[in-house]
Amino acid sequence: MPAPAVRSPRAEYHDDIIYPDAVPFVLVHLACLGAFWTGVSWGMIALCLGLYVLRMFAITAGYHRYFSHRAFRTSRAFQFVLAFLAQSTSQKSVLWWASLHRHHHKHSDTEFDVHSPRHRGFWYSHMGWIFDQRYDAIDPDSVPDLAKYPELMFLLRFEQLPTLVLAAIIGAAFGWQGLVVGFFWSTVLLYHGTFFINSMAHVHGKQRYATGDDSRNNWWLAIITLGEGWHNNHHAYQRSARQGFRWWEVDVTYYVLKGLEVIGVVHDLGTPPADVVANTRGLGRATIERIARQLAAKVDREAIEAYLHTLPHLPTRQELGARLPQMPSMSELQARFPNLPSRAELQARLPHMPTMAELEARLPHLPTMDELRAAARSMIPDTPSMDEICARARELIAEARLNAALHAGGAGGLGMHPA
Repeated sequence: MPAPAVRSPRAEYHDDIIYPDAVPFVLVHLACLGAFWTGVSWGMIALCLGLYVLRMFAITAGYHRYFSHRAFRTSRAFQFVLAFLAQSTSQKSVLWWASLHRHHHKHSDTEFDVHSPRHRGFWYSHMGWIFDQRYDAIDPDSVPDLAKYPELMFLLRFEQLPTLVLAAIIGAAFGWQGLVVGFFWSTVLLYHGTFFINSMAHVHGKQRYATGDDSRNNWWLAIITLGEGWHNNHHAYQRSARQGFRWWEVDVTYYVLKGLEVIGVVHDLGTPPADVVANTRGLGRATIERIARQLAAKVDREAIEAYLHTLPHLPTRQELGARLPQMPSMSELQARFPNLPSRAELQARLPHMPTMAELEARLPHLPTMDELRAAARSMIPDTPSMDEICARARELIAEARLNAALHAGGAGGLGMHPA
C-alpha cells in the first residue's frame, strides 16, 4: 500500500474523520446502555466473557499473527473460520486489517504511520484513524497473498456480514439480554482492547529491544488481549507466533495455537530465534538508519540549543527601533555625503567572506562517539548495533553541519573571496 500523504499539523488529521461512518461505532456503545432495560444476569456476563475471549483469539491469532504476519500455516477452511470470527468483531475486513497493519510496521512511529501517538495524538491513534477517509478502503493488490482467495474477497465486499450473523444468532438464542450484554458489551470491550495496542502500547510500558519505534511491553495489556501486550517483543521479531518471549510473559493466544498444532489444525508456528530473544543479534540496516536519524536529530538539536544560549542577547525589532535615530531620506544622505562611494567601491572595501574552517569553528563541536553512546542509551535499550548507530548518527550530524556551513558561507564557504 503506498504511503498515504501526511500533513504535519496534528489537528488536521481530525478534520478527515468521516463522521457518518463513525455513527454505527457510537451506536454500538450506546446499545450497551440497553442493559438498564434488559437487566444483567451472571449467565449473560459469562456469555459476554466467552464471546470476548473467542473473538479476541480470532483477532490476535487471525487478523494479526496469521493474516498480517503469516506467523503460522493452516488449512484454507480454518483460515476462513478465523476470518469470519475476526470480522464478527466489526473491525472491518481481514484484507483491510492486514493491509494497514503491514503499512504500520513498515512506517512504525514515523510521520507515515497511520496510528502513531507520537505524531497524531493518543485518541486519534486509539480510534480516530479508523474513520479517516484516507484509510476507509484499501487496494486488494496491497495484500496479494490474501486477495487471491475468493472467500476473503467476499468478506471484503460484505465486511459486516459476520457481525450481523453473530448478532442474529445471539439474539435468537438468548434474547435481548443476550444481545445487549453478551454481544454488544463484548464487542465494545473488543474494540478498545484491540485499540489499546495501537495507542497505549506505544506510550506506556518497557522497551527491551531497540526497534526504532515507540513499541513497549505492557503486562496488563497482555492479559486483556491474550498476549498482544508484549508489543516491543513483537516489533523486534514480527514473524513469531509467540509474542511472550520469556516463560513468565503470558501469551494465551500462543498457548491455544500450540494446542491446535497438536491436533493438526495449524502448523509451522514461527518462534523467535535465540539470539533475538537474548538481544545479541544485530539490527537490520533500515532500523539502524531510523534510530541513527532520531539520535542525530536529538543530539544536534540539543547542541545547537546549548550553543545559542552562549550568544549575547539579540535585540528585538522594537528594541532596535527605539535605539536607532530616525533614518534620513536618500536626498538627505546625498546632500550630506556628496562623495558617497559606489556599490562596487563598497564591495571592494568589505572583508572577505569566511572560509569553511572559520564557519566550522563557529558551529558546535561534532559530538564524540562516547557522547553519542551516552545519548543513545538514554533513548533506546542496549543493542549489539549501538556503535553502528552512533557512527551513522555522527555521519548525519557532520553532513548537516557541512550543509549548514555551505549555506551560511555562500561562495566564501567554498574558498571564493572578492578580489
